[in-house]
Amino acid sequence: MFSPKSILVPTDFSKFSDKALQQAIDIAKQFKSKIYLLHIVGIVIQCAVDYCLDLQTVNEVEKKSIDSAKKMAEEQLAKFPDSKLIDISIDIRKGTPYEEILKDQQEKKVDLIVIASHGKTGVRHYLIGSVAEKVVQNAKGQVLLLRG
Repeated sequence: MFSPKSILVPTDFSKFSDKALQQAIDIAKQFKSKIYLLHIVGIVIQCAVDYCLDLQTVNEVEKKSIDSAKKMAEEQLAKFPDSKLIDISIDIRKGTPYEEILKDQQEKKVDLIVIASHGKTGVRHYLIGSVAEKVVQNAKGQVLLLRG
């Protein structure tokens, strides 16, 4: 029987991510697993067209984004009283979401990724793409995909 010891839960703080986190908590309680709650902050573009931000401003914006994301992750965990019974660590990374999720999986040797799909379809899905779909296609381990 598959019994994950480490679970990665990517979050964008949506109701869909809440469902994934609840599922991961349920699994973690059953198997005494560790949960890694991961949020990816987008990279701040320093220059756009003819305008550039100075490096100090870019660094300040990134720091504020990371600090805000940590606070939001703590607030998300607070919604789940059972989260206090489990070893959960919060990680905030910068970059492209699906790439950072896959890197984190390999670096931490995660047994299971629990990720939610937002359920986008049609042209919107084609234009935007799906982080969950790319994770499912490229993950080196087990993925539990929860449909939105």
